[in-house]
Amino acid sequence: MGFERFWHKSYVEGVPKTIDYKKITIPAGVTNSAKKFPNNVALNYMGNRITYRELEVMINRFARALGALGIGKGDKVAMIMPNLPQTVVANMAIMRIGAVAVQNNPLYTERELAYQLDDSDSKIAVTLSLLVPRVLKIMPQTKVEKVIGCHIHSYLPFPKKQLFPYVKKELFKKIETSGKVLEFEELINKYAGDPVEEKGEWEGLAAIVYTGGTTGVSKGVMLSHKNISCNVQQFVAWFPDLAPGNERLVGTFPIFHSAGFTAVQNFFTWMGYEHLMIPRPEPKAIIDLVKKYKPTFIPGAPTIFVGLLAEPEFRKMNLRFVKGFFSGAAPLAADTIRDLKDLTGATMCEVYGQTECTPIATVTPWKGVIKPGTVGVPVPDTDIKIVDVETGQKELPIGENGQVLIKGPQVMMGYYKKPEETRKTVIDGWLYTGDIGHFDQDGYLTIVDRMKDMVIAAGYNVFPVEIDNILFDHPKILEACSFGIKDEYRGETLKAFVVVKPGESLTADEVVKYCKEKLAAYKIPREVIFVDQLPKSAVGKILRREARDMYTKMAGEKK
Repeated sequence: MGFERFWHKSYVEGVPKTIDYKKITIPAGVTNSAKKFPNNVALNYMGNRITYRELEVMINRFARALGALGIGKGDKVAMIMPNLPQTVVANMAIMRIGAVAVQNNPLYTERELAYQLDDSDSKIAVTLSLLVPRVLKIMPQTKVEKVIGCHIHSYLPFPKKQLFPYVKKELFKKIETSGKVLEFEELINKYAGDPVEEKGEWEGLAAIVYTGGTTGVSKGVMLSHKNISCNVQQFVAWFPDLAPGNERLVGTFPIFHSAGFTAVQNFFTWMGYEHLMIPRPEPKAIIDLVKKYKPTFIPGAPTIFVGLLAEPEFRKMNLRFVKGFFSGAAPLAADTIRDLKDLTGATMCEVYGQTECTPIATVTPWKGVIKPGTVGVPVPDTDIKIVDVETGQKELPIGENGQVLIKGPQVMMGYYKKPEETRKTVIDGWLYTGDIGHFDQDGYLTIVDRMKDMVIAAGYNVFPVEIDNILFDHPKILEACSFGIKDEYRGETLKAFVVVKPGESLTADEVVKYCKEKLAAYKIPREVIFVDQLPKSAVGKILRREARDMYTKMAGEKK
């Protein structure tokens, strides 16, 4: 791009304003890592270490297996997987042969999965063996012809693997043997692992990642090999002092989500790092992994870090080996950043973006100034402007809230089979995010809220995230979520769900009194409801719309 922007003054030394991109696809990046670091651990699955040399062979084997099943350039292969070694192998193999890796949430209902499998035109589905019956059930509603089942135990270390002998024998006995169901392990063992030609084209479609669908029907975001590779290279450039082949990170973000797809799977393979795989990122499981393998980086949604800090064992650990944290999906509370810094001395990098921009657009400067409440500054070659909410045309001055627009090589190709939605979302190369935010003088971006989550109470515009952040700062509150409910008198009235920290007690009056000290009168929640847990997405993001629906249901049951 070669442009100058006011946020470049906040870049740390060594970070370029623009990048001369290597036109190398992510699967080709794995090949490079296998050549440079053949004996480095690529995947560490509960103690079973798979090297880059071994990973490359597995990818080639599966690529040949897909070819033998008739999968070629442009064909869609649905991935319905948690974070397992097979997930990385399959994603890379699919993209290597020029096919399209379609990411789906394995926790989705049959209805949600049936929609996505049909919408994506997927010909084959790769999924957990335990989910094979579910996929078979919905196959008639889709274009899926075959299912490849992956056993969760296949790549466990030997002692643990022996705990699961029944899975293969008993489960697959119950599944019809019409040739529709294949086993991942048996499939790749049939084929050679020598090099396979890279058929992914730089400008061609590499992956479809579905948006969460929490605001309606989910949309398939089309990402090209260029989108994916450029976003990884932008992220790599952000850390000029990190050497390839020398780090270890915990894979808390699910790979089927854009954050895990780019910032975990694609980033670590490009750099030759070790990925500590964790299918279910619960605090105690993460703590065990951290104690045993001493990762240098821990990514996660804010709820992951809140959960870890709520564990006394985590706070007592010597964590000085941690170099940094990556956080995304929602804003981090100031006390969370402070506590992690005090425990480790490590840098907290908040990441902002959307699936539609692969997803990284801004990051806190690595070892630079941390401004709690902000999501850092735009990464190289990324232009961002703030425009008025009403027309989306007028660019607003620094400090003024408006819709965030993003332009860069990471902006998606469009929504799959949804040209009208694409035309509304990407205009003249600018991604209209639907997020409200503002810049400060140093180019740090603050995301205030989603446009659709804004509450209009008694004529005032209220952003629920601001209230959430105040509640998160309360020493007795673990998590909180505020939202608007229709009100005949005020238009909308604010409510808040609160999760109290273990061992603490709190009343609604105390919460309201606390808010009165921090917020204008029209922003104070009119009702505080204590709950045991909040609805969350697969990456741990608190879902405001579902919280609102939960309140509506609770209110209806009271009547």
